[in-house]
Amino acid sequence: MIAIIDYDAGNIKSLQFALDKLGVESVLTKDPKQIQVANSIIVPGVGAFRDAIASLNNLGMAEVIKQEAAKGKPVLGICLGMQLFYETSFEDGEWEGLGLLKGTVNRITDAVKVPHMGWNTLTKHIDNNLFKDIPEDSFVYFVHSYAVGGNYEKETLVASSQYGGIIPAIVQKDNVVGIQFHPEKSGAVGLQLLTNYLEMIS
Repeated sequence: MIAIIDYDAGNIKSLQFALDKLGVESVLTKDPKQIQVANSIIVPGVGAFRDAIASLNNLGMAEVIKQEAAKGKPVLGICLGMQLFYETSFEDGEWEGLGLLKGTVNRITDAVKVPHMGWNTLTKHIDNNLFKDIPEDSFVYFVHSYAVGGNYEKETLVASSQYGGIIPAIVQKDNVVGIQFHPEKSGAVGLQLLTNYLEMIS
């Protein structure tokens, strides 16, 4: 069973639909006990970093996520959820994240249209089971104005996209996986990525 963290941060129904399509049991929850017994945690999200981290802290979910990740439980962050895994975001101020991954979240350069919205290609950086059966230069769907910046751990970079520079699109460090785009809105490629993740944690 997969615990999807319920903290009013969007893109929940489409994610649950995708997991249902893959035949995977999931529960949308704020209950620490359900999170503790789950096989994996997914932190979804669209919106502002400040509001999202405040909600996680107010619900006591931030500490639960950090504790379970420290135990080695697989955790997956999608879009804003991925950004929350980092140490700091500079979205409309400076906000402390969960610190599961080293690095900061910064605004995409104004040299390109912001937000980065629509389909973009993935470039694989390392061989990784997350990329099994996914062709090079596959298109996936992005909606974001902020992205992981230049001071993250480069060895965690699984795949990137180009948009005014390198956008980390998939990262992994041990049991922590982040996906900047929306796999649940990325058609067959997104479903394959979720399938690969589920196989990795089974």
